[in-house]
Amino acid sequence: MTCPLCQQSTTWEGNPWRPFCSERCQVTDLGTWAMEQYRIPGPSLTIERTILESSDRQDRTDST
Repeated sequence: MTCPLCQQSTTWEGNPWRPFCSERCQVTDLGTWAMEQYRIPGPSLTIERTILESSDRQDRTDST
């Protein structure tokens, strides 16, 4: 299999860092997630919009 970060060929069986080839690639990928450099496609949400939508849902369930 190929390491998703550096594209180096690596084995799956017995590899403690799978799907990465090394601890370095695994930690680098984790750091990229932690620094929010990866993005999952979808509409952008602001905190205010999320709070308002949550509040609206709560209001509807309280009134029924």
